[in-house]
Amino acid sequence: MGEPTTGARTTGTERKEGRVNEPTPAGEESAARLVSGPGLLLVWLYGVMSVGAVSRSVYQIATEFEHAPLAYSLSAVAALVYAFITYTLVRGGETARKAALVCCAAELVGVLTVGTWTLAEPSAFPDATVWSDYGMGYLFIPVLLPVTGILWLRKARR
Repeated sequence: MGEPTTGARTTGTERKEGRVNEPTPAGEESAARLVSGPGLLLVWLYGVMSVGAVSRSVYQIATEFEHAPLAYSLSAVAALVYAFITYTLVRGGETARKAALVCCAAELVGVLTVGTWTLAEPSAFPDATVWSDYGMGYLFIPVLLPVTGILWLRKARR
């Protein structure tokens, strides 16, 4: 009785214990698409990067901000970007997908800009940021993550 009455796959309305469930809202289906398969790995990686960047920047800003204010501020910005992208991926829906796509693009621009800046003028950064040297201190995850995110979010649109 818990099975659908037809052999076709259902999209949210199915028979369960003699009742018909309400259709699944489109946002929930979209959220499931964003956090399934490679999307789940993206959520996990963005979550880990959020925690790492937030804890690092909070500690550095609280204890030694005057040593490298630019680097520590940029790490805090990276932390906010990671947290927002994590939130939008989990939230799902078309609006959240578009917001995550824009943030991934902005993150990529930030990583490339800061990465190039740290190589061209190392004296501007007495201490490293999350995005220094294109994320070398984080195994280049900061430069690979937005590229992967953009590809996944564009694919999830279809």
